[in-house]
Amino acid sequence: MDSSDGRVYVSLAQLMALEFQARGLSFPARQPRSSILSGSHASRLRGRGLNFDELRRYQPGDDLRHLDWRASLRTGRPVVRTFTEERDRPALIVVDQRMSMFFGSRRSFKSALAAELGALAAWMVFHAGDRVGGLVFNDRSIETVAPLRSRQRVQALCSRMVEQNNALNAGNPDAEDEDQLDKALLRCLALAGHDHLICIVSDFAGAGDRTLQQLRRLATHNDVIALQVYDPMALKLPDRGRLRVTQGRLQVELAVGQRHVHQPLEDFFSGRLKDVADLLRRSQVPLMMFSTAEEASVQLRSELGKSAGPRP
Repeated sequence: MDSSDGRVYVSLAQLMALEFQARGLSFPARQPRSSILSGSHASRLRGRGLNFDELRRYQPGDDLRHLDWRASLRTGRPVVRTFTEERDRPALIVVDQRMSMFFGSRRSFKSALAAELGALAAWMVFHAGDRVGGLVFNDRSIETVAPLRSRQRVQALCSRMVEQNNALNAGNPDAEDEDQLDKALLRCLALAGHDHLICIVSDFAGAGDRTLQQLRRLATHNDVIALQVYDPMALKLPDRGRLRVTQGRLQVELAVGQRHVHQPLEDFFSGRLKDVADLLRRSQVPLMMFSTAEEASVQLRSELGKSAGPRP
């Protein structure tokens, strides 16, 4: 697989160009009924609050709860605070770039597909008029981009994805911290108290009971969506040939054509994928699954229900 074609390593230009493929796609409530997200959002303005606008003199009919007592005492006249409805909400796009993602048998690597999906999600949020931010994490670090509605903020988030994606290498040592996914979710909890849109793009390797607990906590006061990336080999191993399995500096080639090798491996990979999917469903977080064998935007459009026809 050619590493220069954006399928092993992504570029900033590649992710920024996805803006055009994101047009017409949306996470909010107005999804077709067949969409996985249908009914997940009660209102387009779910999670929006009030922003302070100005101080002005009290007028009959004003809500007394909005009286500003300090300003009233200072001016000698009743003064109220006025507010405008906040029309945008913050979004956190969480993108996994751990070594478990640095694999692909068809079209692209999981890490490259995750970066593409993260960029598409960021552009969707931006075009919806919401604030874009996120977390990009690998086996050793978690980088945070605070939500802001600007094209520069989308670019900053994409730049973090590219940096961590391009740092992946088959010669990298094994992860020392197997809880990095949970640490990233914990960072999300600290950043997103309530009323955020949180989009998590990962293979969810290493997910367990703690992951489930944190997903539930995040979903209590936020809209959370899980985008699970996987390689087709997790569903069906090739019938012949040799599969190279690596662990740090140790490399072993397995003859997958031999039944006593093929069946246990296929059971392991498919079982692990099913376990993660079951865990995510138990969290009651909407789950979308993306294969490395297909283009990111095509799959996202299908998962969001766009192929079902026009919105009602």
